[in-house]
Amino acid sequence: MTTPPQRPGQPGRRGGGAHPPDPATRRLPRPARPDPPTEQIRAERPDAAPTEQFRRPLRSARPPARPPAGGPPRRQPPPQPPPPASGGRPTDDGQGRAAGFFTRQTILLIAVIAVALVAGGLAGGELYARHRADGILVGIAECVVEDGATISYGVNPPFLWQHLTGHYTNISVHTAGDRVQSADGMTADVTLEDVRLQDSAAAKGTIGSLDATLTWRSEGIKDTVAANLPGVGALVTGVSTDPGEGTIILQAGSNSVTAKPVVTEGDLNLQVLDVSGPFPKDTVQTAFDDLTRKLNDNYPLGIEADSVEVTESGVVGRFSSRNASIPREDANPCFARL
Repeated sequence: MTTPPQRPGQPGRRGGGAHPPDPATRRLPRPARPDPPTEQIRAERPDAAPTEQFRRPLRSARPPARPPAGGPPRRQPPPQPPPPASGGRPTDDGQGRAAGFFTRQTILLIAVIAVALVAGGLAGGELYARHRADGILVGIAECVVEDGATISYGVNPPFLWQHLTGHYTNISVHTAGDRVQSADGMTADVTLEDVRLQDSAAAKGTIGSLDATLTWRSEGIKDTVAANLPGVGALVTGVSTDPGEGTIILQAGSNSVTAKPVVTEGDLNLQVLDVSGPFPKDTVQTAFDDLTRKLNDNYPLGIEADSVEVTESGVVGRFSSRNASIPREDANPCFARL
């Protein structure tokens, strides 16, 4: 039996030699690294307070709650802040308005708007009161003087207050100048003060004071004499004045009548001084007395003449009345609308 050849170095095999030793391994040197700096730990002072140890919270052994079957839970709205302890400001009403709606600027704006509304209402009331009073008083003045008239009022207190109380402090009347009742070419400027509307069985009120200035132009005197004195007036062709003598001269062609305006017991009269012509002086005086009586008797509210003055353009008379009663419509229809 032939023995197969053996590989050298295999142990356990017959005829095999010992396994040659491995060659010695060479260790490579490590690169030198600088050692990290060591941290110096200071020794604890003996009086240092012990540090507090915090423990980790223990995990709950209870499993987390499962979400409901219907879906994820609804998100809860954040809690609303509590109302302020003081200050009087309203809180949120749930409609998006801020809790501090009434700020200082808002209150100031509301106050300005309120004042503007009140002022606008008062101004509107003032205009309405003036318009209504104009319609009434202008109608009365035009009825009394038988001419156009304009009215103005005092401003203290405001006219609206005067109209509501029925106490007018000052009223001014100015006529158009065409006529004052039967006197053609006459202008009236009248001031009434302390007018009180107090309806009673005897009167509609009182007028504390009334002052009037009547301006009678020379041309108006001629027309008035011609219209009211048919016998004498038809002959009058012109009227001139002499302020130095305080007289008026009525001319009738080559004839003339010289008269002087005078105040007698509250009446304005024409005193005849000279007549040149066919008419006797007494006849002319009687005609003038009838004319002036007609004018004086028609003045309302107890008006009386105080003084008279002859100017370059005519005659100016000043009249007045005190504590006059405003007549009812049965005594004077002109005051029916008051």
